Amino acid sequence: MKRQHNFVHIALIVFISFFAVSCKKWLDVQPKDQVKDTEIFADETGFKEALSGIYSTLTYPRLYGREITFGLTGVLAAEWDYSYSGYNADKRYEYATSSISLTRIDSIWNGMYFAIANANKLLEAADKNKAVFKGDNYNIIKGEALALRGFIHFDLLRLFGASFAENPDKIAIPYVTEYSSKVFPQLTVRAFIAGVAADLEAARELLKSDPIFTGKVISTANDNGYLINRQVHLNYYAVTGLLARVHLYQKSYNKALAYAQEVINSGRFNWVAQSAIYDKAVSDLTFSPEHLFALNVVNLSTIADLNFPLKDGGSDIFNLTQSTLLNNYYEGNTADYRYLYQFEVSQSGLYYLQKYRQLTSTSWPEVCKNKMPLIRLSEMYFIAAECLKTTDIIQAANLVNTVRTHRGIGAAVINASTFDDVLTSEFRKEFIGEGQLFFYHKRLNHTFIPNGGNFNLIALKGYKLPMPQSEYQNASGRVDNQ
Repeated sequence: MKRQHNFVHIALIVFISFFAVSCKKWLDVQPKDQVKDTEIFADETGFKEALSGIYSTLTYPRLYGREITFGLTGVLAAEWDYSYSGYNADKRYEYATSSISLTRIDSIWNGMYFAIANANKLLEAADKNKAVFKGDNYNIIKGEALALRGFIHFDLLRLFGASFAENPDKIAIPYVTEYSSKVFPQLTVRAFIAGVAADLEAARELLKSDPIFTGKVISTANDNGYLINRQVHLNYYAVTGLLARVHLYQKSYNKALAYAQEVINSGRFNWVAQSAIYDKAVSDLTFSPEHLFALNVVNLSTIADLNFPLKDGGSDIFNLTQSTLLNNYYEGNTADYRYLYQFEVSQSGLYYLQKYRQLTSTSWPEVCKNKMPLIRLSEMYFIAAECLKTTDIIQAANLVNTVRTHRGIGAAVINASTFDDVLTSEFRKEFIGEGQLFFYHKRLNHTFIPNGGNFNLIALKGYKLPMPQSEYQNASGRVDNQ
């Protein structure tokens, strides 16, 4: 990132077709003589559109619309028995041997820093134009933008940097906090995480104005209902959950536990009931009451149809055999809600994930539509359990078994010697197709991944995607992040 303006301009070219319909106004990434800041952020509407545009960026298939959820990260976590041949090098963690792999990885890098650049532009403009905001909107919009900056950076670290468990003092990637031509240095993993935590803490303080935290009831009479549907925004509790995730990553167990418990005890999120998922015509396939944060992916129906086709003769991008699904994931337990309701079998006997399938019934609840969950309630229980496993194994076991009970499979026998294996098993069941399994194994620096063959990820440096070559060419002094 030799020059932030030049970088973002290039990223705009990559993503322009995606944003052509709805996001022309807010993308102030062109030279200032072409698009004036005053035209974009002249009123509160411009800030709302800018924030919406950043979220929309993340839904692109090169990012969370595929690659950072069930695509590349799913392949790296050995989640699928079959994925198309373009991932063959990734399956072996031989990123540099495939131009397809490198192009995919570069697109993730460019897309994520593109979103960060626009978050920085919004933050800069918000402080200069505070007077245009009504009510609590300055605090909430700025809080979400800060949270987005922290959230996106953290996932960049989880993709491109060393894990804290591997080496907290290893040089990783740049943390970009300004929309400028400044060259941002690569930081160590430890320093990078400190930047993430600082952004999230600042966001959390601002989001104490969030209706999901204050309890204020919002209707369409309030600012046209702008603050409705907080679960598709980085709301106060989503940021709190992110802080739990971040502190667990750096082994700050007391802080991670406190944040996870705050979410659990808030009463704002409920377990999905079997009655909401058993009828496949109107099933809540992503367990929406449990979402702390989900992206609203408007073309999710197309994404699901392309990547998880049920008709024989389709592209068969990602699927599993019944043997793998039932025995390697769900331990032969056909009563597990996730096995029963989140998968369908094709005529040829292959199983396809249905989390993202968009149902056609007119009775299907609106809250279920177009949701790509990125932070869920069950993760908070797992985080709290992991933080307690050495000090209160009984409570840790209770937390894991709470998730199991709400998935229809009852409690397991969990003690100090079995806890890690049980947690890994439950994590694999719970988050298949959501990208979190790869990050889980990376955080714990596991040498091998279940169902992943004999690939030694530590020896292969498989947990660290390579930075684009353009980084070394355009910014002097860049260090190999692997």
